Amino acid sequence: MDIIDIPISLIEEDTDQPRYQFDEESLQELMKSIEELGLLSPIKVRTTSGGRYKIIYGNRRYKASKMLGRPVIPCIVSTVTDELEIYLEQIAENLTREGFSPIEEGEAFNKLLNDPKFSSSTKYLSSKLGKPEAYIKNKCELLKFGNAVKKLVVSGTEIKKDKLTEDQLMPIKDLPIEHRDPLALIIARDELPVSDVKRIARLFKDKDLSSGTKDKLLYKSGRELLETWFVFEQNKAERAKAAEPKAAVKNVNPEKEEPERVKAALIEGKLQRLLAALPAHSPLSAEMISSFEGIQASDKDNFLRGLDMLIESLEKHLADWRTVKDLANSKVSATETTE
Repeated sequence: MDIIDIPISLIEEDTDQPRYQFDEESLQELMKSIEELGLLSPIKVRTTSGGRYKIIYGNRRYKASKMLGRPVIPCIVSTVTDELEIYLEQIAENLTREGFSPIEEGEAFNKLLNDPKFSSSTKYLSSKLGKPEAYIKNKCELLKFGNAVKKLVVSGTEIKKDKLTEDQLMPIKDLPIEHRDPLALIIARDELPVSDVKRIARLFKDKDLSSGTKDKLLYKSGRELLETWFVFEQNKAERAKAAEPKAAVKNVNPEKEEPERVKAALIEGKLQRLLAALPAHSPLSAEMISSFEGIQASDKDNFLRGLDMLIESLEKHLADWRTVKDLANSKVSATETTE
């Protein structure tokens, strides 16, 4: 595999390549790295007419080198001419690198599946790219959402404010667009965990709830939607219990499984939201603690009031969750004793 230096002036970007979003901050970091260490990996190009070249992959390295005013850039020159093979190679390369967004992936897969120039199958893409068919299908499902939602989609599974992960969107992907997109924006705003999204999705998929009622629910917060789901499920379970024949009622466990499961989901959701809101514990250093002395005398009263409020709130949370833990431990002990 020969690597040759080619004048940057002879190289063109491929405007049809799968990746088109380039984070400015990461581009600046790459420029700094190239300036200090040089370009560690060559880009790959193919020949075009007039002695020119078009990039197959390495657009970020090309952009950074060009912005630094480098006259030449090390390249691998490909002899491949098949458009499908080139596009697959571009996707495969980007899948190994950070910053290739789920939406870009979905658009690339969708192009390979539906563009008459390629007309590939999901099974074929799976074998060529080493990705499960479900992975490819899920990325394409993201394209159902509108642009306002797509702009918030990020890689990974970490829940972040005003961002969306694929896992958060999958439970609502089959809802009508008039409910799907507004719900996605609520999920992003309120940082809802996937478990809560699944419950809210079940609420909007329930055929017993009218479309008009669902429209009104879109004005609620994520927490309010979860509470609505809890009440709705509880009422439905009670109606089902009331409708059972009297003979059958005698054999029913008084602690109905469905209402208990719904109640459990509510406290599980509250715990998850609290965990998501709490930052990881970072011990206060002696220096930080002593920095209290630097607070102006006029501000110390406000600081101490805030400190009292924080401690009081944390103590209340602690008391509640210790009660839950003690109850849970006693239930486990009782179960183990009877077994």
